[in-house]
Amino acid sequence: MNGNLTPSDPLQQTIRFAAAYQVLNDAIPARAFPGCAFGVLSAGQVVLHDALGRFTYEDDSSQVHPETIFDIASVTKVAATTAIAMLLHQRGQLNLDTPLGDVLPAFLAGRPQEDPAHRVQLRHLLAHNSGLPGYIEFFRTAANATDLMNACFNLPLGAEPGARAEYSDPGFILLGKALEAILGEPLPAFTQREIFDPLAMTSTCFNPSPLIHDAIPPTENDTTFRHRRIQGEVQDENAWLLNGAAGHAGLFSNAADLLRFAAVILNSRSKKVPRGAPGTLFKPATVKLFSKRQGPKGSPQALGWDTPSENSSSGRHFSPRSIGHLGYSGCSLWIDLDAGIAVALLTNRTWPDRKCQLIREVRPAFHDAVRAVL
Repeated sequence: MNGNLTPSDPLQQTIRFAAAYQVLNDAIPARAFPGCAFGVLSAGQVVLHDALGRFTYEDDSSQVHPETIFDIASVTKVAATTAIAMLLHQRGQLNLDTPLGDVLPAFLAGRPQEDPAHRVQLRHLLAHNSGLPGYIEFFRTAANATDLMNACFNLPLGAEPGARAEYSDPGFILLGKALEAILGEPLPAFTQREIFDPLAMTSTCFNPSPLIHDAIPPTENDTTFRHRRIQGEVQDENAWLLNGAAGHAGLFSNAADLLRFAAVILNSRSKKVPRGAPGTLFKPATVKLFSKRQGPKGSPQALGWDTPSENSSSGRHFSPRSIGHLGYSGCSLWIDLDAGIAVALLTNRTWPDRKCQLIREVRPAFHDAVRAVL
């Protein structure tokens, strides 16, 4: 992967990926999102890196640039939380079969021995089959981070761990806290030192400096909770109440950094790393383990990662050996482990509110157009 992440001929990339550009150009006036940044990695080289549109729908709004930083929402789950779990596992510091209650005793406080919470393992949290609910508006009743975590600790399980797949934000909130307990330090400090700095992901962080808030597209005009324009601070209310950094959301990044992260995942497949590419952070066995579907039957969830399923946002051409993740704000990252291709698409589809769902059509169409070229 070239160091500056700039394709050698911008005009040629526009011509080559004309159909992909058309999908995005059509999406903006349809109000799927006001702007987007995107990038494509193939055979260790960036073959597409560009941006379209503006921060908002107003004509005088700032233009999105290829380097623009976005709130990547639940892509945090792979670029930070799952990445930490992968590193700790291969370093022998994390056993996937460890009961959550052994790491976070508060999760079991007051629960009888027959409660299925006693059988929740770290593996279940990563695989979204812990039995925990999908989403809870903790912020409606919690006054601070402590209140929110106490409410999360006391959640009842709706199923026996491993028996039912349900994508769970509370599960990843708990996973983030468990990893912090194992590390003995907050997630932002570890990810910065062990992941982002080594990979030169210089635009990736939790809680961006107020000095750059105006350079980040706003995600929402919040009229119900914070009652202000949300820009440069995490949109997810639960993550915001957890001081902007949580296992499920809170990370900000740009297309270039996500491609660097994807390149390291892809580089793990071979000892021969392309010239100028980042080193190998993850061992092949680690990527193989974490990219394997976990069950129950029919669930597309691997360990932390999603995999292609019917009507997947990845479109029709990503191989079964692909991993990726979506973000509620309109961001996504998909990596094809067989083809050696990664695609990052960053948008603020929730501006000015969360009503529009056109991103569900745009994502697969964009990915199909990209893969038709490659």
